[in-house]
Amino acid sequence: MSSSPALDAKVIEEEHGPAISGLKPGMDPISDAAAGQWKLIWRKFLAQKVALFCGGVILALYLVAAFAEFLAPGLPDTSRAQFTYAPPQTIGLFNNAGEFQPHVKGYRVEIDQAALRRTFVVDDDVIIPIGFFVEGPAYKLWNIFDANRHLIGPLDPNDTMYLLGADRLGRDLLSRLVYGTRVSMSIGLIGVTLSLFLGVVLGSISGYFGGWVDTAIQRVIEVVSAMPTIPLWLGLAAAIPLTWSPINVYFVITIIVSLLGWTGLAREVRGRFFALRNEDFVTAAKLDGSGERRVIFRHILPSLTSHILAVVTLAVPSMIIAETSLSFLGVGLKAPVVSWGVLLQDAQNIRSISTAPWLLIWPSLAVVVAVLSFNFFGDGLRDAADPYET
Repeated sequence: MSSSPALDAKVIEEEHGPAISGLKPGMDPISDAAAGQWKLIWRKFLAQKVALFCGGVILALYLVAAFAEFLAPGLPDTSRAQFTYAPPQTIGLFNNAGEFQPHVKGYRVEIDQAALRRTFVVDDDVIIPIGFFVEGPAYKLWNIFDANRHLIGPLDPNDTMYLLGADRLGRDLLSRLVYGTRVSMSIGLIGVTLSLFLGVVLGSISGYFGGWVDTAIQRVIEVVSAMPTIPLWLGLAAAIPLTWSPINVYFVITIIVSLLGWTGLAREVRGRFFALRNEDFVTAAKLDGSGERRVIFRHILPSLTSHILAVVTLAVPSMIIAETSLSFLGVGLKAPVVSWGVLLQDAQNIRSISTAPWLLIWPSLAVVVAVLSFNFFGDGLRDAADPYET
């Protein structure tokens, strides 16, 4: 006669302690106890709905970055002087005849007698039909494939559509925001990759060998950490020659951000190595003839993978903010490169703040969404990285 699941769970709890936290109710306690580390991490992460949602937002942002040319209604540098500071347009579903026809309404220019400047007023008589997967300006997807299809845009390529408004040169803010996602999100990913390499290698060496090696590396970390971040960024970025191409400036800014972001990870890895270097599995590996490099990279580091992954995820927002800050201050990326920081830098004038607040709102909102998503996602990974914690 088989025993009930409740009795099995009680026996398991008496013999092996309480059930692992974070697992979904109703799971077989025997399979839970025998599950591997990554399976436990995945189960606990699935129970965190906020982190899952933020992970979906991050995935969507990187998909936008990957398919920016297709998703953008137009090209980021296409300017129309007659639409300078044009306000955002709203999408309508039915035309004046009551027929279903997605569209935006055109503009009519009027003169503001008080401010002595022109203003845009919605013209109900001008209907601009829009659609999905429409033909538009030609582009080269991933610099490989020639195409001219856009996810959304006016049916007539000669018409204009400004769903998020236009900037001081009459350029579509939505297209520039989509293209800026590629630069801002990728610079955080590349910067974290470089910081990960420096932090893991130097932190591992420092924590494993100790002694004078640890002392030397820790003094370097203290010197780098003691430097004021923003003035140092400004000084290093200002030293970039003006004759360099935008691609070269992009990679130099990435390196500058990375060289100042590895110290925290190095200290955490060092502390973990201090705690693990005298464990039984490390001693067994040494007695089995494993060299020091193999012990570090094949035995100790894999046990820290989940923790390092969580720390790296939390480091990406600081990289994004660093690039945005440098570009906003005018010493980072510059036109013709398009990033969220460059968009904010273009909008820092009285005219933009007073008459075109959307130029500040949308890039700022993109930065806030990306940073908060990474923070919540990183918190979820950090909590799930220790599946045995109650």
